[in-house]
Amino acid sequence: MNLDWTGCRNARDLGGLPAGDGPIRAGALLRSDGHHRLAATAVPTFRAGAVSRIVDLRWAWECEHKPSPFAGDDLYRHVPMLDDVLDYVPPPDSYAPMLDHCALRIGAAVRAVAEAPPGGVVVHCHAGRDRTGVLVALLLRLAGVDHETIAGDYARTDGCAPLPMLNTLAHLESRYGSAEQYLTRAGLTTAALRSLRGRLSG
Repeated sequence: MNLDWTGCRNARDLGGLPAGDGPIRAGALLRSDGHHRLAATAVPTFRAGAVSRIVDLRWAWECEHKPSPFAGDDLYRHVPMLDDVLDYVPPPDSYAPMLDHCALRIGAAVRAVAEAPPGGVVVHCHAGRDRTGVLVALLLRLAGVDHETIAGDYARTDGCAPLPMLNTLAHLESRYGSAEQYLTRAGLTTAALRSLRGRLSG
């Protein structure tokens, strides 16, 4: 997929990561930081057909302050992944409270990926680290990517180390059983989960 990421940091294709039914498909799932950073010359490459959906996980006030260049496009979906006011203090070593307190919003973000037309899906927040990291981790875990591989990819993001994601995944499975069980509780149907797996790998 020939996308121009000029201006963005932490942008990458998750294709090639080993998963349960074969590697994650190249161009199926991409992650990045905020697209307000994209150079104007880079924007047309996203509209050329390879990307079918962009899922913006930021708060509404972030979108107002730093608008996405795609906000008026059919491929764009704004799906805030966190409540407007957090009722927890984010710890430095885990995203477990995000899973526990924001399940319905996380479910909506995952559904936006599941319901995308055929093609690549790009997910992003502001820095491409916390919200994007958790959403990507859930999608990869659903596809059968192991904890260490997910944490290793997360650690490719500026300022990140594997441990917070390893702790988050351990919490996911100790409290909820699996990514599939968590997402079912978050409102995803069996058909949506099957669609996700099919578009990511296999």
